[in-house]
Amino acid sequence: MKNFLSNNYLRFSLILIGGIFLGWLFFHSSAKTEDKHNHTTEIAKGTIWTCSMHPQIRMAEPGKCPICGMDLIQLNQSGTTTDPDAIQMTKESAQLANVLTSVVSKQNPVKDIRLYGKVQADERLLQSQVSYLPGRIEKLFVNFTGEVVRKGQTLALIYSPELVTAQQELLETVTTKSTQPVLYEAAKDKLRQWKLTESQIASIESSGKVKTDFEVFANTSGIVSARRVNNGDYVSPGSVLFDVVDLSHIWIMFDAYESDLPYLSQGQKVTFTIQALPGTDYSGNISFIDPVLDPVTRVAKVRIEMNNQGGKLKPEMFATGVVNANLNQYKGKLVIPRSAVLWTGKRSVVYVKQAGNDNPVFKIREIELGPMLGNSYVVEKGLSDGEEIVTQGAFSVDASAQLEGKPSMMNPKDGQTNTMPGMDMPAPAKPAKNASPAVKITSASVQKATFKVSGNCEMCKDRIEEAAKSVKGVSTADWNVKTKIVVLEYNSKLTSVDAIQKAISRAGHDTGKYKASDKVYSALPACCLYRK
Repeated sequence: MKNFLSNNYLRFSLILIGGIFLGWLFFHSSAKTEDKHNHTTEIAKGTIWTCSMHPQIRMAEPGKCPICGMDLIQLNQSGTTTDPDAIQMTKESAQLANVLTSVVSKQNPVKDIRLYGKVQADERLLQSQVSYLPGRIEKLFVNFTGEVVRKGQTLALIYSPELVTAQQELLETVTTKSTQPVLYEAAKDKLRQWKLTESQIASIESSGKVKTDFEVFANTSGIVSARRVNNGDYVSPGSVLFDVVDLSHIWIMFDAYESDLPYLSQGQKVTFTIQALPGTDYSGNISFIDPVLDPVTRVAKVRIEMNNQGGKLKPEMFATGVVNANLNQYKGKLVIPRSAVLWTGKRSVVYVKQAGNDNPVFKIREIELGPMLGNSYVVEKGLSDGEEIVTQGAFSVDASAQLEGKPSMMNPKDGQTNTMPGMDMPAPAKPAKNASPAVKITSASVQKATFKVSGNCEMCKDRIEEAAKSVKGVSTADWNVKTKIVVLEYNSKLTSVDAIQKAISRAGHDTGKYKASDKVYSALPACCLYRK
């Protein structure tokens, strides 16, 4: 062993090997520690876990949401924006979410007003055929409703004892008319009062015989709408025998809701179709608007007059009309699509695209809206000409903003106050000692509700939606004709589902909880009667 250690070469070799081993051990441990430190720092810095239902929850590692128990998801922090309130999306994510934008521009707003109504007879052409003679109906020449009559046509024969006596008086005065002309003229005037013509009086005078049956002539042309007598009936002067209507000129009577009346005026053109005559378009001008609303249906009558050549348009046919009303008071205003607006009760917001970025960057903005133009809105305040807004996929953009804890539709401002241990994140409020384990978190008072409403047609749809929107606090209402389900969005601080159902039932439509009164229901148009 002494000899072995006394060898200098061997001793230096052992020292060299030991130094190399100690150097490797030191530097390897330091590099591993540094790598581990850097990896941990990267995880802590770049990975945040949040809840899709409660985006205010932020955690440093995966787990369960402390509020609802759902699995946490990784927060996307890939992009950075100059504006801390803006939401940045990648081009790929915007394309997958089907986010589309368009440039805001000034337009001349045109409001499409849809009207529903019926064909009716011109009230000015309705006439009653009456009897001017007292007596008995001996024979009717018009026997059924709907028969066509012409002016001067014989309608019936009447036997009148009073007229027989008057004829005898005339014949007696004929022999003395040269000596007593006054009596002769008085006898003739008596017959004239019963609407006998001069030719009939002359025929009686020349024949010298009393006529027992006298004709009743039609004084107008048209269609018999009602027959009020039968053979053998006794009638008095003024008794109605037939109702006759002339359908060569008819009315189209539309129902206009009170919210549409400010945009309607006499002389406006109305394009309409008849349900029984598909493929044919008609048009006419508004000739009259009823100044008084129906207290039950809350509509006013709008009338169009037109000729009815060939009699194709028949009373009680259903008609659907459209009025393109030019809103001159909003001329030059901005117009945006209806799909771009997000409703939050009293607030309406849109997402505006920020210029000067490679990736899509959007920021929420509250705007003030004017009247609705079918599928678009007039913008009063909040946008400028030339700005680019999200017109499709606004809910996807809003969802991304909520997940990143930025201002959104339901969270206009960041309300974070408490922090989780080890992170500057909000902590959920601790439940009360005897509280239920389920904690309800409400970020706004806007709620949605669905329930069944009875109805048949598009007229019912408009009536149901108007009745729901008339309740203060209801922002949107959509009733489906096939499913009979209405979808509502309302402010729970201003109204309730119970109040909305009451308003709809007062308009004439049964809900799952309330039934419309028989009086209101019977006043609905025939196409809207849904009860069997």
